[in-house]
Amino acid sequence: MTLKICVAQLNLVVGDLAGNAQKIIQAAQQAYQDGARLVLTPELSICGYAAEDLFLRPAFIAACDEAVQSVAQALAGLEHLSVVVGHPAGGDVRTRSVAVPQRYNAASVLCQGQVMATYAKRELPNYQVFDERRYFAAGHDVCVFEAGAPDHRVKVGLLICEDAWFETPARQTRDAGAELLAVINASPFHVGKGLEREEKMRERVLDCGLPLIYAHLVGGQDEVIFEGYSFAMNADGRLAGRAPGFKENCLLVQVEQAQTALELRAVLMPHGSLDADLWDAMVLGVRDYVGKNGFPGVLLGLSGGIDSALVLAIAVDALGKDRVRALMMPSPYTADISWMDARDMAARLDVRYDELSIVPEFEAFKATLACEFKGLPEDTTEENIQARIRGTLLMALSNKFGSIVLTTGNKSEMATGYCTLYGDMAGGFAVIKDLVKTTVFRLARWRNAHDPYGTGASPIPERIITRPPSAELRPDQKDQDSLPPYEVLDAILERYMENDESIDTIVAAGYAAADVERVTRLIKINEYKRRQSPVGIRVTHRSFGKDWRYPITNRFRA
Repeated sequence: MTLKICVAQLNLVVGDLAGNAQKIIQAAQQAYQDGARLVLTPELSICGYAAEDLFLRPAFIAACDEAVQSVAQALAGLEHLSVVVGHPAGGDVRTRSVAVPQRYNAASVLCQGQVMATYAKRELPNYQVFDERRYFAAGHDVCVFEAGAPDHRVKVGLLICEDAWFETPARQTRDAGAELLAVINASPFHVGKGLEREEKMRERVLDCGLPLIYAHLVGGQDEVIFEGYSFAMNADGRLAGRAPGFKENCLLVQVEQAQTALELRAVLMPHGSLDADLWDAMVLGVRDYVGKNGFPGVLLGLSGGIDSALVLAIAVDALGKDRVRALMMPSPYTADISWMDARDMAARLDVRYDELSIVPEFEAFKATLACEFKGLPEDTTEENIQARIRGTLLMALSNKFGSIVLTTGNKSEMATGYCTLYGDMAGGFAVIKDLVKTTVFRLARWRNAHDPYGTGASPIPERIITRPPSAELRPDQKDQDSLPPYEVLDAILERYMENDESIDTIVAAGYAAADVERVTRLIKINEYKRRQSPVGIRVTHRSFGKDWRYPITNRFRA
């Protein structure tokens, strides 16, 4: 007995029902030619993940139903082919004028033009970026179906993502007769998550004694990244195969009858290093946000500092040099080496580079405000004016030519408010919003040592990495003049913001009380700024996005 299964690791677009359906159809037709008789697509593959409040619209659910039928009909002539597609199903039931969700995160098995079975996800995640209980009701049943030609049938148990993280759904599916678990997924990326998934699925197969195939989504959706790395695992926990990460792929898995259990075999692609995966996630996030939203290219301010340098390198790897434009906008405080390093980096990556001095505009602003500010010393007000002039210029070019502005602020700055509303925060996509400063430096060094997309070796001048960071908004300014060292700041940020440790716990761990109090205070008082920041790529288990929902008006200080 032999069955070939195709794991269609697809990059889908939320709301593009016709496009997603066509992509599924094409993958299934190719898989059939390659000998596959079962095709697995990712969770909610018909509509894309996650469609958020589109799920609340009856017209959206109806359109998804039609798309499922269109896939079934298009593949009706492929004998003995079963295709699993993910989609929303159902609607709301009104009780005493209150809408009660009877809508499901579902998966249907399509075969010879018909929906042969439908399964509703049982475990609905409601943490981190997940909000599935807002949209869906939990299923309760198991789904076991037969796949393959009449003389090569396998009983497949269907699970959806979170279901496989718990013992009961898999055990009940096994007890219902399944010989193989098929898990379709849309599991958001953060650094290290891929290996964590594989280890969790190893627990699952060892617990229930069945081999497992994990079909995962790939692509960027707003702030969330899905990295692929679909895989197949034998019942003893051995990896049988793995798809590549961060790209579409059709992983063909051979299923054969062994003495005690089914045996799976497939190509086993290597898993990337943590930094390689992080780089690929950043590149994929930029490429899909720009591409799926139809922007012709990107703009960014290139200051000669580390943050904008890293963003430029990511953008070129994502889009190619011809769709990226960099602007140096010097002020009276811009150091000569900043000009030199910005020019050097732009030349290394061969992007369009222009210099627009903001000195005349800055002087004009100061002249206009001279009477209002008479007798008052210069302070952050004048610093912020410079940042806002730059933001205005970038947005003007964006409006005129259609390219989206990439902001260059990092997570350390976003946390502490070392960013200017309507200035360096002005733009459409915050590429490194979830990278702390120490990671920015580490990733810059990694990119200089690797050229994964063939756009040029060592794109970031060494001096940009080694010189002390500065916003250059006043004479001889350095970031560390008013902040703890980034190694300290980032460690406190991780403990307090990402891991919810208390101030007392962090101080007890050996951090200076003054540093902890200062950093945590800055985090709290700058919530109003973060609420107005652009969406950005999520790469940690907790970002300043969907993971972080704190009130702006807030006097709790622990």
